[in-house]
Amino acid sequence: MSNSFDARATLEVDGKEYTYFRLSALTPKYDIHRLPYSLKILLENLLRKEDGQNVTPADIDALCQWDAKAEPSAQIAFTPARVVLQDFTGVPAVVDLAAMRDAMKKLGGNAELINPLEPVDLVIDHSVMVDYFARKDALDLNTKIEFQRNEERYKFLRWGQKAFSNFRVVPPGTGIVHQVNLEYLADGVMTKEVDGEQYAYPDSLVGTDSHTTMINGLGVLGWGVGGIEAEAAMLGQPITMLIPEVIGFKLNGSLPEGATATDLVLTVTQMLRKKGVVGKFVEFYGDGLDNLPLADRATIANMAPEYGATCGIFPIDKETLRYLELSGRDDHVIKRVEAYAKAQGLWRETGSREAEYTDTLSLELSTVEPSLAGPKRPQDRIALAAAKQAFSDLISKEKPAAGGAASQEARFDGEGGQSAIGAADDKPAEGIDFELDGKKHVLHDGDVVIAAITSCTNTSNPAVLIAAGLVAKKAHALGLERKPWVKTSLAPGSQVVPAYLEKAGLLEPLAALGFNLVGFGCTTCIGNSGPLPEPISNAIREGKLIVSGVLSGNRNFEGRIHPDVRANYLASPPLVVAYALAGSMNVDLYKEPLGKSKDGKDVFLKDIWPTQKEISELMGEAISSGMFRDKYADVFAGPEAWQKLPAPEGEVYEWPDSTYVKHPPYFENMGKEPGALPEIKGARCLVKVGDSITTDHISPAGSIKADSPAGKYLQEQGVQVADFNSLGSRRGNHEVMMRGTFANVRLRNQLAPGTEGGFTTYLPDNEVTSIFDASMKYQKDNVPLVVLAGKEYGTGSSRDWAAKGTNLLGIKVVIAESFERIHRSNLVGFGVLPLQFKDGDSVESLNLTGKEHFSFASLEDKPEMLKVSVKREDGSDFEFEARVRIDTSTEWDYYRHGGILHYVLRQLASKG
Repeated sequence: MSNSFDARATLEVDGKEYTYFRLSALTPKYDIHRLPYSLKILLENLLRKEDGQNVTPADIDALCQWDAKAEPSAQIAFTPARVVLQDFTGVPAVVDLAAMRDAMKKLGGNAELINPLEPVDLVIDHSVMVDYFARKDALDLNTKIEFQRNEERYKFLRWGQKAFSNFRVVPPGTGIVHQVNLEYLADGVMTKEVDGEQYAYPDSLVGTDSHTTMINGLGVLGWGVGGIEAEAAMLGQPITMLIPEVIGFKLNGSLPEGATATDLVLTVTQMLRKKGVVGKFVEFYGDGLDNLPLADRATIANMAPEYGATCGIFPIDKETLRYLELSGRDDHVIKRVEAYAKAQGLWRETGSREAEYTDTLSLELSTVEPSLAGPKRPQDRIALAAAKQAFSDLISKEKPAAGGAASQEARFDGEGGQSAIGAADDKPAEGIDFELDGKKHVLHDGDVVIAAITSCTNTSNPAVLIAAGLVAKKAHALGLERKPWVKTSLAPGSQVVPAYLEKAGLLEPLAALGFNLVGFGCTTCIGNSGPLPEPISNAIREGKLIVSGVLSGNRNFEGRIHPDVRANYLASPPLVVAYALAGSMNVDLYKEPLGKSKDGKDVFLKDIWPTQKEISELMGEAISSGMFRDKYADVFAGPEAWQKLPAPEGEVYEWPDSTYVKHPPYFENMGKEPGALPEIKGARCLVKVGDSITTDHISPAGSIKADSPAGKYLQEQGVQVADFNSLGSRRGNHEVMMRGTFANVRLRNQLAPGTEGGFTTYLPDNEVTSIFDASMKYQKDNVPLVVLAGKEYGTGSSRDWAAKGTNLLGIKVVIAESFERIHRSNLVGFGVLPLQFKDGDSVESLNLTGKEHFSFASLEDKPEMLKVSVKREDGSDFEFEARVRIDTSTEWDYYRHGGILHYVLRQLASKG
């Protein structure tokens, strides 16, 4: 470590001495007090990591002189203190590390150099599915099925747990990565021994899930990256970034009676999406923070990907310490956080000096009202009072008249032709008859068929879960029941949740309404909602009904929650319970009854909604720090089924014959040095899409259909359809994943008009076929491929397979009007060139049909603009220029090497 600014100092905490790099060393020359909290954390990182190469004094100077109003231009290298993974993205990360060890041996290097250099925690939370629900044994049955389906993956992770140092695995059945991170893994201020000295520094991280930002609520800087970038961070590579713009969000006042943290976050999400914060930091400040519990802060921070920001961070203050104490952190850790934050100017007090921000906006908390968001985007907030009318408007749009057919062009909102509800049928308005458990019912448009208390976003927040339990308790006492067509579930993000719900006397009434524990994991929020009862699925399909899901999650993108459920709404846990009782979106919860009591009286939402006082008092009685310490005492031990799994051993992995974990082809025929960057000639378009194409559209996720390329492959390997599991669970097998790329059931590829799903037109003979099959034909003939897209390409989760699958399909270039930050970076990180149309240019303005031939000039000279030559079907030629979105010098290194993993591997191989 260099120390050009004489910043090294000693901090004493409770009798222990720590070396730290004091920001106050910079104050004689710079006014660092004006810097936002988040930039101070980056500044400390630069001071501590200064080495004259990755971090120079000029980098520190640039951050100290940050111009809040200037366009980002200064590049810095950020080295996170640790990495967190979830299993869907973590398994392929460990697969890549295992493959890198093999490649290192072939290059003549030391395989053990492929090893995490910073702490890595992988939490298995994405594999449990809601196969069983509304029964006492649902948790046990779902857990058993989870282990049966995922045994091969879990054995592999057990190998990784032993083979790699600095690598811990939180076993299945424990919780969701972000809630476990918030409640247990994060220290706030970390320590590390270097040459006999104990260093103290801010906790910081990157994670392979976009909702890593949840930890920002604790004052910890972190955000989601692709698995590719995370792997590089694990191997000691800094993350190169431009010093960001920082948007200040001022909070005033306090939430009104009846409003929840969920309502607040949906309001914040809508406001920030409207503001436009993609690629920026958001920092919350103001005296309203005095009235905002840390769990509420974490709920807001969690949804930074939904409002588009890199992070949404809160400063450290007394509330931070209160939460650390409540969640059972060690006494010394809490004192260290306080002492360090105060010493570094990272501590917030009421009336603190406001930092300089790029721009600001503010919210009076008292104006927040109960809300939903949907039917397919988290930023589309609807006031609860307007929800019935909003759904009625949707139905009117899709089914303009009772008994009449909707237009084939009808969509939710017409953006980019991607909504794809499909044409409505001429079924009568009264619905479709079905029989369930021996009783006859009728299913209608708007009926709620999924009501899920799920996702770390809200299950990390005791206030909304206690509120849900109180709604259930009051409803059950009055004799209300869930509607029989509603699939209900309770999937908390940690084992602490059922502990305090049980102590509060709320677990039983929730179960009485069908909200039995189904698992500890992400479940419905990531599409692991499991099958609907067959009679309900049949009724939906028969009537082409637009049924609904209501979930306390963070994502409701098309095709994500369940393939049969076309309208999905994000809501607070107590509203999830209310909609399970109402059973339909066609109910005004303010004015219409949820049902009838035992004595035949109408019961309204106001009759069962708890007061803030009730919630607060019960939280005080039911939640204790001892509860957290007890549940996390053996967090890495796991259930008996995990402990009994045989774990392979050895420095390199002996790849078994598996359809879950397969040796990837990324490093085949890789030399010790990269080649030149050639021109790309004669490329054809594989996929042509409109605006707001998310990584949900691109990345393999959800169920596997038997007649899909992935399904056919598995059957060829002898896998029965019943054992397919999900695409997410098979992320360690590139053969499955490349077949599932661009295969989302809601994708509408404009090259295959009239289709929905993973189809394209193979242009040499105009054959409509699967995207995968067309790709294989093109690659056999050595034809490079491109994607043409509109605005906001790649929004959504930070999924590495959206980039990996793109690469394996032979796609060399993606040309779009704009890119989401993480996906653009991931494309570069896997050797795919992102090009951005010049302002005013688009697929439409350039009259690109997608049937042209495309050629691209060489990138050898690292141009900012690249010439694209186009040959039309009629033989005519034209050219246009596009902006090269390789944004930093480090990204150019990655791209030249063919990707970030290739770059790191060659760097490590050169060291022996």
